[in-house]
Amino acid sequence: MATAKKFTTDVIVLGAGPVGLTIANGLGQAGLKVTVIEQLDQLIDYPRAIGIDDESLRTLQSVGLVDKVIPHTTPDHAMRFLTPSGRCFADIQPKTREFGWPRRNAFVQPYVDAVLLEGLARFKNVEVLFSRNLQTFKQTADQVEVQVQTKDEQLEVITAKYLVACDGGNSLVRRMLNIPFEGKTAPNQWIVVDIANDPLATPHIYLCCDPVRPYVSAALPHGIRRFEFMVMPGETQEELSKPDNMAKLLSKVLPNTENIDVIRNRVYTHNARIASRFKEGRIILAGDAAHIMPVWQGQGYNSGLRDAFNLSWKLALVVQGKVDAKVLDTYQEERHDHAKAMIDLSVTAGHVLAPPKKWHGTARDAISYVLNYIKPVKQYLLEMRFKPMPQYKSGVLVGKVDKTSPIGKMFIQPKMQDASGKVQLLDEFIGTDFAIIAWGVNPTWGLQPETLAKWKALGVKFIKVIPPEQLATAKSEGDDVITLGDTEHAIRAWFGKTNDSMVFLRPDKFVAALAIPQVSQETSAAIFEKLGV
Repeated sequence: MATAKKFTTDVIVLGAGPVGLTIANGLGQAGLKVTVIEQLDQLIDYPRAIGIDDESLRTLQSVGLVDKVIPHTTPDHAMRFLTPSGRCFADIQPKTREFGWPRRNAFVQPYVDAVLLEGLARFKNVEVLFSRNLQTFKQTADQVEVQVQTKDEQLEVITAKYLVACDGGNSLVRRMLNIPFEGKTAPNQWIVVDIANDPLATPHIYLCCDPVRPYVSAALPHGIRRFEFMVMPGETQEELSKPDNMAKLLSKVLPNTENIDVIRNRVYTHNARIASRFKEGRIILAGDAAHIMPVWQGQGYNSGLRDAFNLSWKLALVVQGKVDAKVLDTYQEERHDHAKAMIDLSVTAGHVLAPPKKWHGTARDAISYVLNYIKPVKQYLLEMRFKPMPQYKSGVLVGKVDKTSPIGKMFIQPKMQDASGKVQLLDEFIGTDFAIIAWGVNPTWGLQPETLAKWKALGVKFIKVIPPEQLATAKSEGDDVITLGDTEHAIRAWFGKTNDSMVFLRPDKFVAALAIPQVSQETSAAIFEKLGV
């Protein structure tokens, strides 16, 4: 065998799934040299996830690709749980836009993954290597070395500062590191059937709690319909895929199974597992490699993109030498508990759809019938308030964190207007940087020159928010400050719920701290200490 080819990079991303590609886009955008390694010859072309939420769309907005993703989504996608008789006992259709995008959307994953891959072509500093099998890896205090084998059995040795393993629920990296993957595997399997030219064409997603064979019926963009059926004991994908058996299965949900255009079908198992640690030295787990969950709330994909948003800015600043490497330890500190909460929610939803015991289903139907007439309960379901929103309890945060505090939560994203009259979402003005937003005053007031210099080195955006009526007469605060009009009065309402008038935002748009101008210097110093600036 020929001598191994050797080259270096800043970060190796193992796995060209949505999480790996999103991280690569974020790091590439920050100017890092990134090498993506993928075992397959091309992207997976079969649909997997079908739900993408507002937080994920905000993540894709941050890497400049959301406009290309939106055409592959259906916004405001309702989820309805049905009893065997067809009665809807839970109708989930949140219409909020607090983060700038619809709360719940259907999408076709292969199309969106393709957008993420194409997005990497924007960066000369990012390379994607398909058809590479991971052989070994090792790390020292200063670097990670990865050895891969090409299709023609050539060896390549890649050295990087960090390795991010996004290599799926069966992660080879996680297993080679002997990191426990704690949790359970569901005792039953499900078969997914995707059909072109949707023969039902009814909107939204329906989960029928049939005690004999529960199923899911979901409308997807581009005229695709997804059905998911529980696999009965003794059934296999090979048997179920036979035309007669597939027709019999689909006859449960379709009046006529002739001329049905089945794209593909796959049998899969639900897992609810989470890695005991997300980081070991210079190796970091993300997405399914770190946590995997049942599909019932559509949160596996979205939890992975939350990992990407949380990790990318930290990794970029560490590699650039702008913050201390200890910041990377906050990745697990911030993401682990919320990922576990989403796993628990998904498991609960699965038990609602397919109760472990028959009497559970009877009790569910009776209780739901009564609760559906109680308005607060109905609103609770409609607005999806049961979904645990991420709130980090510790990490890159300053100040008291509790359920009533916005610290550790994602900041809102209303439409804003600048002095030229341009109206766009808040993040379009902020970009991928830190931001210090003040209501009605210059956010640099009270900051010492040394502190200003540190913030500028981190790429902060100073933003003064005022009522839009004042834009025409607002005085300039200098080149360092962007003055924006609060066109939806959302920022004013947000501050109205606090005793503060300044918010310090991280690049992932989570609130790091609150302050008033008189203590902004001390607050800045506390954030710098957390970052190791």
